[in-house]
This record gives sequence, C-alpha cells and structure tokens, in this order.
Amino acid sequence: MSYRVLARTYRSNTFDEVVGQETIATTLKNAITSGRVHHGYLFTGTRGVGKTSMARILAKALNCADSDAPTITPCCSCGSCQAIAVGEDIDVVEIDAASNTSVDNIRELRSNATLRPARSRFKIYIIDEVHMLSMSAFNALLKTLEEPPSHVKFILATTESQKVPATIQSRCQRFDFRAIDAAAIADHLRRVIEAEGLKAEEGVLRRIGRLANGSMRDALSLLDKLLSYEPTCLTAEVANEVIPPPHDELASAVIDCVSQSDAAGALRELDRALQSGRTVERFCDNLIDHVRTLMLLRVCGDDTELVDVADSVRPALVTQAAGFDAPTYVFVITLLEELRRSAKSSGTGRALADAAIVRLAMAQQFTDIGTLIARLEGDTTALAVEKTSGGAKKKGPGNPNLAELGGSAGIAAPVSQSRTGLEPSVSSTGMSESGLGAGYSAGVGSAAPSGLSPDGRRLSSAERARVAEDEFVMRVKEAVDGTLLDVRAAQLPGSPDSEVSVEGEFEAGKTVDAPAALTE
Repeated sequence: MSYRVLARTYRSNTFDEVVGQETIATTLKNAITSGRVHHGYLFTGTRGVGKTSMARILAKALNCADSDAPTITPCCSCGSCQAIAVGEDIDVVEIDAASNTSVDNIRELRSNATLRPARSRFKIYIIDEVHMLSMSAFNALLKTLEEPPSHVKFILATTESQKVPATIQSRCQRFDFRAIDAAAIADHLRRVIEAEGLKAEEGVLRRIGRLANGSMRDALSLLDKLLSYEPTCLTAEVANEVIPPPHDELASAVIDCVSQSDAAGALRELDRALQSGRTVERFCDNLIDHVRTLMLLRVCGDDTELVDVADSVRPALVTQAAGFDAPTYVFVITLLEELRRSAKSSGTGRALADAAIVRLAMAQQFTDIGTLIARLEGDTTALAVEKTSGGAKKKGPGNPNLAELGGSAGIAAPVSQSRTGLEPSVSSTGMSESGLGAGYSAGVGSAAPSGLSPDGRRLSSAERARVAEDEFVMRVKEAVDGTLLDVRAAQLPGSPDSEVSVEGEFEAGKTVDAPAALTE
C-alpha cells in the first residue's frame, strides 16, 4: 500500500478539528443551526490555512447521509462524507480554476447546475484558485452566482482575493483565513506525533511551527521530511541537519550584529542565511518583515495589536526594538527594499547584499544631513559673530569682501584707479582691476573706496604693485574669469573727473596683456 502524506492523513474532518480558524468555523456552524446558509461563499487566505478543508467540511455538513437535515457534526463515515473527503463525490464538484479558465467551462457548469443532485440534498461547486478565471468566465458566472437554483451552493477559494472582481465578491459571503499561529501549529504537530507513536523534542516542534510561516500544510510537510531522515525520535541535532533555521532567528541575529556595529558578525550571519538556501530577495523579504515588526513595537508600544507574534518571543523582540529609533528603522527598510529591487536584476546580488549589510553595521560612522546642517549653521553663526565683534562688515552670501580676502597682504586690493591717471592693471583674462573693483565694490558695499586701504589712507604705488603681484589676489581675479564687467576705468566717488584715460581701447571680454608695473 502506498504511503499517504501527513498533510492528507491528518486533514481536519469536522468544524471542531479546524486549527486556527475557530471564528470562521463558529460562524458556519451557527449559519447551519439557524438555517441561514448562504448560496455563495468566498474563502480567502494564504496557502495551507484550511480553505479547501473548510469547504469540504461545509459540504459534508450539508450533505451528510446519516442526518435528516444539514448538521454541524457530520458523521464522516457515510458514503457521502467519505467521498467528499477525498474529492470524489458526484454531487460535490471540485473545479481547479487554473486549468478551467475559459468561458466554455463556465457555460458547462451553468448547464449542469440546473440538474438536481444525484443522491444528496445540495449540488455543491468548490472552485479552487478562482482568481485564475478569465474576465469573460467571471462575467458568465455572475447571473448563476447571484440567483442559483435552490439546490446549488458555491464555495470559491483563492489566495489572491484582489484579483477577484468586486461583482463576484459582492454576491458571496467572504471569509478571510488568518495565518495560523506558530504555537497552534506546534500543538497540532504534537498530536500528530502522538498519533503516529513517535517522539519529538518540544523545541523541534516549535521550530517547525515558526518555519511554516502560518501554513499547516507546510508544517506537516516539514515534519514528513524530518521523519524520513529520523523515523523514531526527532531531536535538535536532527533538525539542524535537515531543515534550515527559522527566518526570524536569522534576521534577529543580523539585526543584533548591526546594533553592535559588528560588520564582520553581520556578514557571517548573512552568509549563514544564504547558505541555508535562501536567495538575496527572499532574505531581504524576511529581514524587512522582521525590521517592520521591531519598528511597530518601537513606535506603537510593547503590547500593540499590529504585531502578530507569539507571546513567548515578544519580550525578546521588545528588547531588540529598543536598540534603534523610528527614523533608523525607516532608513533600514528603505535600504533593504532598494537592495531587493537591485538584486533582482543584478548579476552581483551577493556583493550588493554584503555592501548593504556593511553599510547598516557602520551607520554610526555616517552623519545624517540634519546634523551636518546644524553644524554648518553653528559655524556660520560663530564666524559672523567673530567678524562683527572685530568691526568688519558682515558680507552677503556669495559676495566676499576683498578687504577680507586679501588678508595675507594686510591691505586692501586695488580695484580702481585714482584721480592721478594711473593706467589700469589688466589681468591675463582681460579683466581690468578697475572693472573688478567696481563690480565687487558695488556687490558688497565696501566701506573703503577703491584705491584706499581700510583705514581710508590712499595706497602708494609700491603698495598697489605689491597687491597686484600677490598670489591670493591673483586667485581672486582668476575666480571671476568670464564675469561681464565694464573694463573701462572706474571713477572714484565724488571725483570731479568723469573719466580716467586708458591707453588703448578695450572691449568687454577681450584678453589683453597686463602691464609690467603700475606708475602714477
């Protein structure tokens, strides 16, 4: 006789045997008791949470041959119940929508629905993965689903309810199946182990419950795998050999290393996660989910209902959540999501993952932009106060005072010609000192007139020559290269002369050679 897997052998047969969906089971039992059984149901939820099992239990409750009417306790021993349990009953039609997607399949269903059931009270259609139907098939089903014959019941099941049209959902009673708690899965596995006459350590069962990620079928499949390796007694050593560590343990280990700025340790934990068979994308998904849990605990409090975790692991998560503040969690989630997207289309996903983990672990060595701005504002304020206390006039942004820039010379840079008819000094870029001085004087409102020192004393020829050759002044001239300024000699404020003669004619922007020296 062929072996029957545990997921089929220990499938729930009655409402009382359903694990993790007690609310839905109670609602359906009350509907049967009060005679309010709807003609259409929509069961939604992730894989392995009991959607098909609940549909079969409902079908057995409605069509149990040992009862004169629908009952909440089907016998599970009559011909009808046994045939429904294995999906072979003539009046309970199970349809896989993934392979029957066309409108022709729905037309056939509609024509058969008008026929009375062969031996049972109701003809029941269980359509699994109903979201796979085409839009035309959904439209063809609308009328029959809204007003079916009195002997017809529809039970639709899907893992992606968002793909089911609203017109279909509005004609059904919808039940959302929750992910099964890890503790409930471990308790059920313990009963299975006892029924099989085997032994297993409690820690192994809890580990399977966490690895199942809310799916009872996944948990029973993992248990089957362990029993194939060690058919008598399951220990932690056996579990370490056969199944990977739970994703929450790996994510927690990485976050612990990151909180301690231990980049090497975080990389080792990342390698352990990837060596267990996870891809970079899957690891990012697990780590993002773990960080989200920590963020909710940090922001919403230790007892928040937004976090669905077992009571046994909540204290450890609360302690870990205190290691970071809310903005840090937002940054981590954003970085990991960017890593997930990049790794999906990159041939160097492992390198990207290593770099991201090192970046997180070394986060304390980076300064956020707010801190940098605060420091910059503080330095600017301190500099302004220092200059104000020294008697210097505060400069406008982007307009440096030449008297301040020429600090190495100790005197103001000559920026225009005096009344004595001095020839303007023209730089190699075509910018005369007079034009440069005029532009800067107008821009900053310097207190000292052009050609004068800060104390109002007129500069001598030697001083002007020394300033013209000063390296710092030359750099200032080069910095304004290309600025559109009038290269004609400027007039001193209050001077009776309207112009200062300049040898040659200059055009704005034309490059000329500077004279070797300035003379009065």
